[in-house]
Amino acid sequence: MLDTAAALLAIFAVFVALDLARRVGRTRGRASALWLAGAALALGSGVSAVHFVTLAGDPLPFPLGYGGWLTALAGGLGIVASALALRLAYDPRAGRGQALAAGLLWSLACIAAFGLYLTDLRIAPAPAWRAPWLAAGVAGLAAAVCAAVWITRLARFSSIVRRGLAAALAGLALLGAQHAVTLALHVPLGGVSLNHGSASAETLAVLAAFGGAALLVVLQLLSLMEARMRAELQAAIARVEEAARTDTLTRLPNRIAADHRLDAAQRAGREKQTMAVLFLGLDNFKPVNDSFGRQVGDMLLQQQAERLRDAVGARGEVARVGGDEFVILLWPDVDRDRAAALAQQLLEVVAEPCEIEGRPVPTSCSIGIVLCTRNDTTSNAMMHAEAAARYAKRAGGATFAFFEPSMLGDARDQVELLRDLREAAARRQFELVYQPKVHAPSGEITGAEALLRWHHPRRGVVSPAVFVPIAERHGLIGVIGQWVIDEACRQAREWRDQGLRMRVAINLSVHQLRQPDLAERIAAALDKHQINPQLLTCEITESVAMEDAEGTMRIFEKLAAVGVNISIDDFGTGYSSLAYLRKLPAGELKIDRSFVLDLESSADARAVVDAVVKLAQALGLKVVAEGVETDAQGQILRSLGCDQLQGFLFAKPMSAKALALWAMNDVGPRAMDFRASLFQETRPQSVH
Repeated sequence: MLDTAAALLAIFAVFVALDLARRVGRTRGRASALWLAGAALALGSGVSAVHFVTLAGDPLPFPLGYGGWLTALAGGLGIVASALALRLAYDPRAGRGQALAAGLLWSLACIAAFGLYLTDLRIAPAPAWRAPWLAAGVAGLAAAVCAAVWITRLARFSSIVRRGLAAALAGLALLGAQHAVTLALHVPLGGVSLNHGSASAETLAVLAAFGGAALLVVLQLLSLMEARMRAELQAAIARVEEAARTDTLTRLPNRIAADHRLDAAQRAGREKQTMAVLFLGLDNFKPVNDSFGRQVGDMLLQQQAERLRDAVGARGEVARVGGDEFVILLWPDVDRDRAAALAQQLLEVVAEPCEIEGRPVPTSCSIGIVLCTRNDTTSNAMMHAEAAARYAKRAGGATFAFFEPSMLGDARDQVELLRDLREAAARRQFELVYQPKVHAPSGEITGAEALLRWHHPRRGVVSPAVFVPIAERHGLIGVIGQWVIDEACRQAREWRDQGLRMRVAINLSVHQLRQPDLAERIAAALDKHQINPQLLTCEITESVAMEDAEGTMRIFEKLAAVGVNISIDDFGTGYSSLAYLRKLPAGELKIDRSFVLDLESSADARAVVDAVVKLAQALGLKVVAEGVETDAQGQILRSLGCDQLQGFLFAKPMSAKALALWAMNDVGPRAMDFRASLFQETRPQSVH
């Protein structure tokens, strides 16, 4: 009976130790050390429990008792040897020889521990040791442990089955080794234990059995809880990654997925093979939205997406890349005639009126086609197909056109815009406007995001979507970005002098992140205007952050050293690596507005936002939702646990002067209040 109990304890101890130890090679630092300590404690307690429970069965013909310090030494030896053996066996670089050495080391330590336990009985007259039994114990246990290590590496079984088989083999061998050591002890006739009046074997057996079992149960429960949390986190990451590749309205792949699939198709194709990229834009979609409402427009997009998917079928893939824009990828070895035939078919499919809410909604589309080979870049293929689609639309729509170099636009206009852009900063044509951020639970304003505007003397307000790409292509984004940093700090200082301690967020482009002295530039601006670094937030889009993860890590560390806050913008539209996301010293995630817009009508969008919030909470990050336009969206985001909200529901971007007047109760709606902390007295801080 006692042997059965000892065997079960030994098997359970080995199983728990193997379950905990498999995480040692997957983690680093403190986490790895803690898992190793838990595994060693489980295995060492199993060694002790086997000895004490077995000795309680009276294998020796006299009362037994333990002295103390040798027993403690034996217990410590079992734990330390278990730690060393597990560390060797689960080293990611460990080979078969190292694993076998670990098994032999642990076997020798177990035999030594059993010998120390028996020595601490202080048997008189002094007993003799039979070497053959000791050697048999070491050999049998070592062989069983090595076989158990081999079993854990069998790919044909599931991990839990492998651990169970290995634990059964090693646990039974451990019990056998204990009996071998006991048989190796030759006690003279009339021998007694001089410590029989001290801690009895029965008492220690009870403590070892129940205490060891309780410890093993606790360790196993911790392992199960960690595994469950890891599974939930991985599921949340999977949902976020899937959402990053899927358009929530039509369930088609989005532009990011289309770019990646185009890259993959080009890499897979042979040098002479061609593929076709068709860029399809619906004609006059905006009037449909304006006349019938956005809900009807969404239904129209869903119906047309389904039609396009059915029409293309297995010949290629369809993706939604914009509001009313789709891309169709055709491969392999597509010629001009095949691409034109499909384009004509798509024109006819889209032209069939859509029945929405009992009324027909007529539509048409314009299609641009480009044939590309493996040597063409993805960005060029997309850009050329889009240029051809614009040409087809300007020609009246409801047609298709193959790309020609002349379709790329008016070069003279681009040159003039570039010339004016070079002078814009010197002529003070740039302005920062500020959109408030609202604390979700209280509705109080906590800060504002700075947004760049260009007031052109002839063209009026030029959208950043127009001039920023030109600035990036011609090396002006660094100068403009530095102006934004300095102006945001200057404005924060001006507000501070007026009594408003406003937090300001600025956007950093990929080109700024490539500047090796970016952190020094920001630190200099903060020092120049005597601004506390905590009042400045640097927002970096997810796709930019992940473009060069290692480089981004270095920049983030430098920015964190300056003391500014860091935010990951447009989260959910890129491909984040959890390993890098955990290491980045960011303080918040901003959910992309594309998910917020569909919250009321799409369960998928709500699931994505919920997953992002849970992921952020698991990583200790705050969550900001941008693009909030309706009360219902705000309520949903609050219920999901978002920390801050931003959008037209609360305020449109406004000038710095208007925001200051609003804060001072002079003008503007007072449905929302500024946080009291924004007006508290603070000392100016220098940046060093």
